[in-house]
Amino acid sequence: MNTATPTETGFYSADACSLDEFAALTGRALRPEQVPLAKLIEKNIPIYDIPALTKHLSNPEARRTLMAEWATILQSGAGVFVLKQAQPDHAAINAASAAYEQIIEDEKAQSGEAADHFAPAGSNERIWNSLQKLCFAAPEVFVRYFASPAIDAAAEAWLGPNYQMTAQINLVRPGGQAQQAHRDYHLGFQTAEVSATYPAHVHDLSPLMTLQGGIAHCDIPIESGPTKLLPFSQLYKPGYAAWRREDFRAHFEEHHVQLPLEKGDAIFFNPALFHAAGENYSTDVHRMVNLLQISSAFGRAMESVDRLGMCKALFEPLSELWQDGKLSASELDAVIAASAEGYSFPTNLDTDPPTGGLAPETQAALVRRSVLEQETQDQINVLLDAQWDRRRA
Repeated sequence: MNTATPTETGFYSADACSLDEFAALTGRALRPEQVPLAKLIEKNIPIYDIPALTKHLSNPEARRTLMAEWATILQSGAGVFVLKQAQPDHAAINAASAAYEQIIEDEKAQSGEAADHFAPAGSNERIWNSLQKLCFAAPEVFVRYFASPAIDAAAEAWLGPNYQMTAQINLVRPGGQAQQAHRDYHLGFQTAEVSATYPAHVHDLSPLMTLQGGIAHCDIPIESGPTKLLPFSQLYKPGYAAWRREDFRAHFEEHHVQLPLEKGDAIFFNPALFHAAGENYSTDVHRMVNLLQISSAFGRAMESVDRLGMCKALFEPLSELWQDGKLSASELDAVIAASAEGYSFPTNLDTDPPTGGLAPETQAALVRRSVLEQETQDQINVLLDAQWDRRRA
C-alpha cells in the first residue's frame, strides 16, 4: 500500500504508516541550487544572512523572490530555515529578556510551577502569551523587539499578509530534559484519537494554517539543547498519525540534527516537521527562546456567534429530549456541533491549561458531558460561565 495517500476510507491510520517511506523522504539532501539566496547549508538546513539581505527585504520585488524561496523550503523542501541576526538589536532582546524574567518570577509567586504541552511541570519555565505580556509590561521594548522586517517577511511568506502573531517564552535551565519527537499545532495538539477523526485532506491543511518559529535570546550551543529537527519530515502526509509510534520516534532520535544559534537568530519551520526540544546538558546556559506560533488570518469564521448564550438556551430542551429517549446519540452530537464551540483554541493557557491531554476541554465536550450526567440548568450555567472566564485573555 502507498501510505502517502489515505486509505479507501479517506482517513489516516497509525497502523498503516510506513517507516520505510518516511525514511526515504527524510533521507534526501538539500542542494545549493534549491536555495540560491541562502548563505550556506548545514545539516540540510539553509541558513540566511539577514544583514546581507537588507536590500532584498526593502525592495518589494526582491522581497517576494526571497519569500517564495522560503515558502518552497517550508512546503516541499527541508521544512526549516535559519535567519542569522533576524533581530540584530541585542539591547532590545536583553530588555525583553529582563522583562520576561520578571514575569516568570511574578507568575511563579502567584501560582507556582506551570505545566507545559510536552514537558512536565518544573522542568522548564514557560510564559504563555508572552506577546501580550511583553506589550503590557514594556511597550517601548515590544516596539523595538518586533521591529524585524525579516520576521515579518518569514511569516508572510508562509501565511500571507494579516497573519496573527502569538508567542510563548520557553526557558530551559541546565539539566532540562529533552522532549519527545512531535508535530505541532493544529493537529499536533490533539490526542491520537481526536486527530484520527479528521479526514486526510485536513491533515494536509493543518500545517498550512500555522508557522512555527523562535527567536534566540542568548547564544545556544549544542550542549544547551537547541531544537532537534528532522529535515523533510513534513513531507510525510500521514505524519500526524505516525509521530507517536515508537519506531518513528526512534528513527527521529537516530537521524535528527541540531544547529547552534546565536542571540538574535531566528528559526522557522513547518509545524508538520518532526521536532523536539533538546536536553540542556550544559552547566551554565539558561536557554531562552521566544517561541513564535503565527496563524493564518483565514482561521476565523465568517460571523460572530454567541455560542455561550446558545449553549445555555439549548441545554434544557436538549437534556429533556435526551432523557426522554427522543434524541439519539448521533442526533445529540449533531445539535452540539451546530451550536457549541468544538475547538479548544484560542484560549488563555494560564487559566485554562490542558486537562488530560494536550488541549483544554472544549465547550462542546462540556455540554455533552453535562447532558449525559444530567446536570441542571443552574449547574450548566455555572460550568459554562466558569469555562468562559478561564478562556478569556
